[in-house]
Amino acid sequence: MIPTVHEDEDRRGRPRYTLVETEHGHVWGDCAEVAGLFGNSQRGTYELFGWVPSADVRDWVGSRVWLVPEDEELGPWLLADAESLGRLPRLDSLVLTGLDDYEGPSEGHTGPLRVHDGRRWLGSCREFVRILPPEQAAPPLVLRGLAPGEQLRTALAKGTRRALDLEEAALEIRDDHGAPLTERILWTRVSAWRPSPYGTDLIDLELDGQLFTPVPEYARPVWQRWLAGPPDTPGAWATCDTRRREAWLDLVRERGCQRVRRDRPAGHAYELDGRHITDVPGLYLALGEAVNGPGGYFGGCLDALDDCLLGSFGYTAPATLLWRDAETARAHLSEALTPDGRPYDLFAEVLDVLAAGAMHVTLA
Repeated sequence: MIPTVHEDEDRRGRPRYTLVETEHGHVWGDCAEVAGLFGNSQRGTYELFGWVPSADVRDWVGSRVWLVPEDEELGPWLLADAESLGRLPRLDSLVLTGLDDYEGPSEGHTGPLRVHDGRRWLGSCREFVRILPPEQAAPPLVLRGLAPGEQLRTALAKGTRRALDLEEAALEIRDDHGAPLTERILWTRVSAWRPSPYGTDLIDLELDGQLFTPVPEYARPVWQRWLAGPPDTPGAWATCDTRRREAWLDLVRERGCQRVRRDRPAGHAYELDGRHITDVPGLYLALGEAVNGPGGYFGGCLDALDDCLLGSFGYTAPATLLWRDAETARAHLSEALTPDGRPYDLFAEVLDVLAAGAMHVTLA
């Protein structure tokens, strides 16, 4: 069970959020609370005609599924947090919805495709069509109790459309201890501002929500856990489902790439707890903790793992790794599918990458 904390509340009074202009690095302002950080983005909806299932669609909820067109020139695309809405009455079609994380096929293209979840084929159809949902107004991103910087005061005083278009910015986010956690890049256009009830000389600044992609609502408990501070015991992610493990891994990666680590000397003996490696994010979360302790980062894909083995991420070659309960990972990761549906053995490939980085692994 992931404990919850009050959203965006910093009990120590430090500003949790800093809005920074990315080109020159000046600070637009600091605040302790943001409304609209979490939400549900526009979901892609597809109708698959002539659907032939290979697996029970009830297993899909929350999955990452790949749609693979028969036309190889188009390439596959991903639906995150996918959900099947079931077959339509008296029709042979299936409606599938999810977050479009990758650019899909060209507009107007229809043709056969297959669907898989990274481990198994879920089914196929003879053609598909994307259903365009009605336009919905996105809620604003509101920085509450913002202490505006001098440049922002100047822009608000001008009040022109050009002055209020702040262009690209980074919303830097810290945890309750004031340590950097992550950031969100966004295009900032001021839609409104007003005096804030949080204090004198503070404002509530509204930014156009159409220009911001909110953190998925399902990731809120994970973020709340990390906003309270990094975990101090290993395996705090173990009870999460796959999509929340992915959200956890995103924060581990983003935080880890901002931190300066001292590499352990060569010859260090690491130990990996493999009991909970039942999916891909679980693999990299366990590896990160084995090398860098609770909440530690050591890669989030094969290429990133290879980079970490080169140094500057807590590791110096050569070293040893005792991988306990390795059969759990072997059972869940040996039969995997690439985005375009080619079978591969992720467990074996991870061992190959570790060996190439002079990490000598003993399976137990």
